[in-house]
Amino acid sequence: MLVNFIMAILPIVFLIIALVALKMPGFKACFLAAVITAIIAILYFHMTALEAATATLEGALNALWPICLVIVAALFVYNLTLETKAMDAIKAMLSGVSMDKRVLALIIGWGFGCFMEGMAGFGTAVAIPASILIAMGFEPLWTVIGLLVVNSTPTAFGSVGVPLVTLSGITGFDAVELSGNTALAQAILTFASPYILVMLIGKGEKKKHAMKGMWGFTTLAAVSFVLPEFLAAKFIGPELGDIIGAIVSMICLVLVALKSTKEAPEDFRVEGVKKVELTFKSAVIAWIPFILIFVILLCTSNLIPAIHDPLAAIASKVSVYCGENPGTLTFSWINTPGVLIMIAGLIGGLVQGASLKTIVKVYVETLIANWKTIVTICSVLALAKMMGYSGMISAIAALLVAVTGRFYPLIAPLIGTLGGFVTGSGTSTQVLFGQLQVETAKAIGANPAWLASVNAVGAGIGKMISPQGIAIGCAASSQLEGKESEVLGKVVIFALVFTVIAGIIAYALPALGLI
Repeated sequence: MLVNFIMAILPIVFLIIALVALKMPGFKACFLAAVITAIIAILYFHMTALEAATATLEGALNALWPICLVIVAALFVYNLTLETKAMDAIKAMLSGVSMDKRVLALIIGWGFGCFMEGMAGFGTAVAIPASILIAMGFEPLWTVIGLLVVNSTPTAFGSVGVPLVTLSGITGFDAVELSGNTALAQAILTFASPYILVMLIGKGEKKKHAMKGMWGFTTLAAVSFVLPEFLAAKFIGPELGDIIGAIVSMICLVLVALKSTKEAPEDFRVEGVKKVELTFKSAVIAWIPFILIFVILLCTSNLIPAIHDPLAAIASKVSVYCGENPGTLTFSWINTPGVLIMIAGLIGGLVQGASLKTIVKVYVETLIANWKTIVTICSVLALAKMMGYSGMISAIAALLVAVTGRFYPLIAPLIGTLGGFVTGSGTSTQVLFGQLQVETAKAIGANPAWLASVNAVGAGIGKMISPQGIAIGCAASSQLEGKESEVLGKVVIFALVFTVIAGIIAYALPALGLI
């Protein structure tokens, strides 16, 4: 078991060393890690070369559609707003709400970011807010780090609750029960996230007093999200947790910011925003791509079955892996966030006066500029599929379970964090480890539904440090190209602290009789 564990974890160890110690660019490190995984899977875990090749192909296809698709789509929309000068108007309007970068970080990075995670997921919660904030003059490195941290807890309820709905299907537990457990398990981490975001924005401005004058506003951001999210998760289910929490939070933050008479401190004042004369019509036109993203994603979500179900039926299912128990890839040709965001961007660009030639030019430039991100994500998903099919992930989990025994709940979130790190997906982590958590809980006499929910918490934490997620964040700014290792080196401490806190909560609440 020990040897199996060592061999299985080698690709992950290499990936960490390559990114953190060797400062290797993400696309190179992830590609080499995938090659190493293939070699170990074939030579030690008895995978055939054909099985390794088809697992790699399955991972790459899964990466291209829908993950890379949604990243390119989100950045395409942002780049198109730059091309049409709509971003100047957006920045002017946001500055009209507040000239304080910390306030804008909470409204856009926290409120709008959680909303995008709830509606679409797949990296949009980092890519779109990062693009807007960086365009407004925010320091790229710490902005992306902050967004990665705050995106960790909304992940469980992302994409209209898909991760927890998937977990429910795998484990057989009621989705509402899992949803309530998850919201409770991560409530402290969720509450702390906006404070961390403000402090990290201060890091970017090289100021240590970022929380000065912001305690009340940041507390409002936390309470106005956490309470509605918890109530929605507990009594409605996983689909609306992020969405309701984010909408309530954004409304509260914008109203308070507009009524505030305090001047933005010089250290955190938005600079270089052009004055733009705006009418209601011009304001709507400036925001039209993002308005359309919201409307289209909402109307095509499973909240409106009459539209969602027919579109969701336009899909192809295929099994690529040639070994035992192959997974099934589902290619939704219309009802997938990347396609819907692309449609919103196309319509929005036309409304803003861009020609089809310009729109195509912006899309091609966006695609070319992000080829390294695409290679990174394809490599990570290929690695994840090979590790899953070959039994490498099971070997890692088996040793951890054997070593910890009845104290296993302390490391249950770590299992989810491992899955989130490798796959970059809350949903995939539930597929990999959801049933493992349940079986382990039964073996040690713990609450299986609770530990299954804890797996969802860990998945979000792991997504914070996933090479895939970091690549998405770095793609939002040319200044961060090739700096994935620097981002990982700084964000990993937050992931470790979050994992430890989640482990204590996972163990303590049942021990205290609260679960």
